[in-house]
Formats: sequence, C-alpha cells, structure tokens
Amino acid sequence: MTITKGIAAITLIAASTTAANAETLRLLTWGGYAPDAVVEKFTAETGIEVEVTKSNNEEMVAKLRATGGGGFDLAQPSQDRIAGAQEEFEIYKPIDLSKIDTSLFITSMLEATKSNTMLGEDVYGVPHVWGTSGLVVNTAMAGDVKDYTDLCNEAYAGKVSYRLKRPTLIGFAFSMGLDPFAAYRDPEEYKKIIDAVEEKLISCKGNVKAYWSGGDELMGLLRSGEVVASMAWDTGGWKLNSEDENITFVAPTSGALGWIDTFALPRKTKAEDAAYKWINFVMQPEIAAMITAEAGNFTASLGADAYADDALKARFQASFPPEAIDNINWYPTVPAGLEEMEGAALDRVKASN
Repeated sequence: MTITKGIAAITLIAASTTAANAETLRLLTWGGYAPDAVVEKFTAETGIEVEVTKSNNEEMVAKLRATGGGGFDLAQPSQDRIAGAQEEFEIYKPIDLSKIDTSLFITSMLEATKSNTMLGEDVYGVPHVWGTSGLVVNTAMAGDVKDYTDLCNEAYAGKVSYRLKRPTLIGFAFSMGLDPFAAYRDPEEYKKIIDAVEEKLISCKGNVKAYWSGGDELMGLLRSGEVVASMAWDTGGWKLNSEDENITFVAPTSGALGWIDTFALPRKTKAEDAAYKWINFVMQPEIAAMITAEAGNFTASLGADAYADDALKARFQASFPPEAIDNINWYPTVPAGLEEMEGAALDRVKASN
C-alpha cells in the first residue's frame, strides 16, 4: 500500500511538473482566426497550449505599445498597420523567413506582404487572412460591368451604388489607368490623381441610386433590383449569390482592392518557436479551410480553396481565377496627410450638383 501511494504521488508530481512546463502561445488576433477546433488540433500535435485574445488593429497597437511589445507571442495586425507602428513605437521584431514554410503561401500575397511590412532589410509580417472590395454585379442586368468606371456607363443611369469613402477613390483611380499607391510618397502627384478621380465621380453622379453606408442597405438595393452594380466586398457578393445566382462578386479588370491580416512577432515574444509552429500549422490547406469556414474569408494558404465548402469554393473560384488573385492591389501603409486630402475631395463630390 505504501509503495502504491508512493508511485501515485510520484505520478501526480510528474503530471504537475509537465503542466507547469507546458508551453503556451499567447495569440493576439481577430475573431474567427483561431477556431477552437484548430487550437485543439494544434495542441494535440505539438503539446503547446494557445491562449487567444480577440482584438482589432487599434487595440493591438495600443496593447503592444503599452508594454513595449510584450504580453503576447504572436499578433495579427493588418499589413498596412505594421511598418508605421514599428517605425514609431518599435513594438515588433523581424520575421525569420527561414523558419516559415513559404511553399504553403500564395506567392503574390507573400511577396506583397513582405514588401508592405519591410523596414530597411527586415520583414515584419507574413500574410494570413485576406479579403477584397471590388464589384457586386447583377450579371443578368449589367453583365458588361467589368471595372469600376463601368459604373458610369449611361446604360446604368440611376442604377449603381458605391460608398463615398477612400476605397472608391482608389478603385476609380486604378480603373482610370492611374496608380495611387505608387504616388503615396509624392503628395503633389497624389493630389493630381485625386483631382482627376473627383472630376470623374462628379460626372458620374447621375448614375448613382444611393451612396451606401451599410452592408444591409446595399444588400437590399441589390436584392430589389434598384441597383444592378455596385462597389462592395467579396463576402457580400457571395452571400447574395447564395440567394440569387445572377448576383455575384466580380474582380475588376484593373484589380480588386485587397486587405491582408498578417502574422507579426511582438518585440518581447517569449514563445517565438511556438509562434512559428502555429504559422506553419494554420497555413496547411486543410487547416486553413477550417479557418475560412469560421471567419468567412479565405487565407493566403496555397490550395486551401479546394478544401472549402463546395458552394463557397465554386463562388470563390469563379470570382478569383489565379490571374485575378495576382492582380489584386494590396493596400500599403497610408502616409500622413493623404486621408485629409481624400476626405476633402469626397466632401466636394457629395456637395456637387
């Protein structure tokens, strides 16, 4: 009996020691990016526990700034919120690309994110979840709308919609053969582009049924047929397509406008190896498809769409053949002062007759 009790005590001590020594990955992320089922699979495979804190861009920067880059081991800010924050607050550390299986990533997304999160020779982010805005079109009523400026065709007078927000300025600029992102560092050149787009939007005003401000409002306009084409997000177009096969998301010929939420290492991460293991784990196509099912957006995992729900996979592949993915215009960091310039232009469009 004494021997049995002794063995039990040793076993209990060993279990307690193992639990105390178990590695934990502290993940600062968005809702839906770390589903319970994915966390459980990761822990079962690696023995690493995952502590998930849900947040958004503003909170992520605030939390990491308050601790000098501490408190978390892996964060997921959008790619346009990294270089500026790092330059100002030094809250991240460079990514060691040798520890990442880059073959798991869609090449064009990986390269775009590396470029947009680079300071000096160092890369501070790699891509994870992404989405776009482009066109949502009733193909039975406006099948020839293929790019943003097609919304201004006379045939659709009073039947189109878009927001009076900066994506509309950016999208129209690309559709007009201009490159606003290339002019980000040249305020004079950027103003010329914005002025040209402003003139175009004022001339197009008669085509606009309504400037939408909320997704539900736009959905109603498209469902009713009052609007036959609009600028909108990909997920909204796919939702409408599930209700009406004639309505769907179309990637504009000049390129959809893309956002990417990344993986970035906080400067004081205490579980760096665990962070790299998580990145490589969740970028596996089968695992990435589980995240898509939870978050509603696709990831930068190469081939993950093949594992998505059949209906969603069909919609995604119809909207985004490989050449359309490679043609996405990814948002870089916005330099100071540009948004004020854009806001003034949008105000003038709104006030014009």
